[in-house]
Order: sequence, then C-alpha cells, then structure tokens
Amino acid sequence: MDFSASPQAEDYLARLNVFLVDHVYPAEPRYEAELAASTAQGRPHDHPEVLEELKVTARAAGLWNLFLPAESGLSNLDYAVLAEQTGRSITIAPEALNCSAPDTGNMEILHQFGSPTQQKEWLQPLLDGTIRSGFAMTEPDVASSDARNISTSIVRDGDQYVINGRKWWTSGAADPRCRILVVMGKTDPDAGTYRQQSMILVPMDTPGVTFVRDLSVFGYHDQPGHGELLFEDVRVPAENILGEPGSGFAIAQARLGPGRIHHCMRALGMAERALELMVRRAQDRHAFGGPISDQGVVRQQIAESRMEIEQARLLVLKTAWLIDQRGADGARAEVAAIKVITPRVATAVIDRAIQVHGGGGVSDDFPLARMWAHARTLRLADGPDEVHIRSVAREELRKYR
Repeated sequence: MDFSASPQAEDYLARLNVFLVDHVYPAEPRYEAELAASTAQGRPHDHPEVLEELKVTARAAGLWNLFLPAESGLSNLDYAVLAEQTGRSITIAPEALNCSAPDTGNMEILHQFGSPTQQKEWLQPLLDGTIRSGFAMTEPDVASSDARNISTSIVRDGDQYVINGRKWWTSGAADPRCRILVVMGKTDPDAGTYRQQSMILVPMDTPGVTFVRDLSVFGYHDQPGHGELLFEDVRVPAENILGEPGSGFAIAQARLGPGRIHHCMRALGMAERALELMVRRAQDRHAFGGPISDQGVVRQQIAESRMEIEQARLLVLKTAWLIDQRGADGARAEVAAIKVITPRVATAVIDRAIQVHGGGGVSDDFPLARMWAHARTLRLADGPDEVHIRSVAREELRKYR
C-alpha cells in the first residue's frame, strides 16, 4: 500500500494551507459575529457574507469541488488529505471550497444516478455553489438506523409521485439557499427487502412541504440547520425519481462510502487542531510552579492524543486507498470501522483539550465546545456506531464460515 499523495494533490495541499492561514482562520471571528448579528435580528440561518467572499477567493485559487473526482481529478486517497485540512475549520472551510455536507453527497449521487435533466437543473447549480440542498432520510417515528424501516410513502399517481411522511435531521434544510431535497421513502412496500425504497427530488418550495423546526445539537444551532420536515400530499413529476424506482437503498449505500471518508478525515482535522490548542494552552498556563505542560498527567493526555490520531489516520488512509483500488464494496468493513474509530478519537482528543483549557474549554471563547458537539454527533450521523460495529463483526465472522 502506498499512501503518498499525488503531485496534483500536493499542489492542492500547498495552496489549501495558504488559503486557510491567509483567509479562513482570520475569517472565523467575523463569521461568528455576522451570524450572531443576524440571529439577534431573528434570522439565525442567514448566510454570513464573509463565506461568500471566501468562496470567491477559493474558486479563484482553483480550490473548488475538490471532493468530486470528475471535477478535480483527485483520487479518494488524494482528497482525504485535503479533507483533513478543511476539518481544522469545520464550520467555514468545507463550504468555502464547495465541499460541505450534505451537498457533497447529493452532488455525488446526482452525478452518478441523475438524468441529464436533473443534472442540468440541480447538479450544475450545486457545483456552482449558487444553491444548497438537503438530504431527507432519517425519520422520528422509526429506528432509521435500519433503513428498511423508512416509512415515508412515495406513491405513483399518473405522471406524478405523491409523498407523505415526516423527516428530521435534514441537514441544510433551514438555510434560505436550500432549493432541493433528496427524499428517501418507499415506492413499493411489497417488493424485496432492498427494492422497496426510492429516492426522489423534491424542490423545497413544493406545496405540502412544511419546515416544522430546526433541531439543535447539544444546544447549538448551526447556520444551515437540521430540519424537521413534514410532507403532506406533496406532488412532484414522475421524472424527479432518482435512478429508477426501487434503487433507493443501493443509491444510499453508494452515497455513504466516499462520504464517510470525508467525514472521518475532517474529524481528524478537528482533532489535530484541538491537540494544537491543547499543547499551546499547556505551555502558556502556569500552575504549581511551572507550565502545566510539565505535569505528567497533561503530558500523558498530549501523548495519548497524538498516538490515537496517528492510528486513526492510517486506518482512514488505508480505507481510501482500498476504495480507489477495489471500489466501496471492496472496503466495506474498513468503511464501517473508520466510521466508529475516527469520531471516537476526535471526541476523546477534543475532550482532553477542553480539560486542559479548564473553564475556558466549555465556553464559546474557544472553538472546542462546538467542535466536541460536532464530533460527538458523528457517532450517530450516517448510522450509529452500533450499526457499523455490527457490520465489522459480520465481515469478520464471514471469514471463518
């Protein structure tokens, strides 16, 4: 196995690091200030203007749509290294490069499964960064960790489909720029287990789509939001079906493979920044006659963090390499494993950094509390740990049958 980045990726990485240092990190306070100002005026999901400025700068630097091989020419392994760097400023950097969820996953499946009409109407504006999208799969009334439980109905009626159901944790749905939803539901409850579900494109302004509320994450409300949505007799043209009827489960699996690489590498970027903040804080703060970095317990926290990050990164890079070599199906167990390991590592490292920061660590004076909330959420997003552990166990047991 060779985890070396290609010359093209090395070039991107150099430019990306300059962009982060010169533009993104300095923009973080302004982003928070602009968001706080709009929130105080009752518009918590307004798009901070500074992000639009960053997007212009990133696009001019050629740092745009790097996640999509057809656009960037990068392998999964190449992009993994870049995704880690964007995770260092998780709120701003991914979107500045038009590489933020859920748009990335939605663009991937539109690119792979969308019709020419769907690609023209929805994929191209997403690639241009002029609109945003939502992914509506999880439901409050069923255990959505088992996608077979999805109960939203998608019923054919002539040249239309009629959609009824309730979704939540639809990331991005609160953003005023959200124009299109990818909705998963059942088109044929009597079909085979994995042929019952379909995905369909639903414009956000379609009659019958109701935005019920924005859900907080450990008390935080991020700018794009996590919407609870109600679909009541929502009618869309039959040609809005993505792929073919009954292909929803397969499309979901295709969406989640590379996407989990992105999530995991961004989580490692958060962990790296948390470790950096931890070390600087430990060197700057003095107690008991010297910097707290002299204390054995703090040194152990630093060392444990470094070792865990390195282990997790190697596993993620191996997984990215396997996907490049064999496809997502050839790395099924590894994809499941990194989805468990990496958020655990990121959460643990950020938690240690919070501890070293003392009271400041749980405040909004440092980015650690928000980072912890984000990392902890990843143990549920794209499937909870327990589902992925079950998958790893199943693959391991299969070897001995």
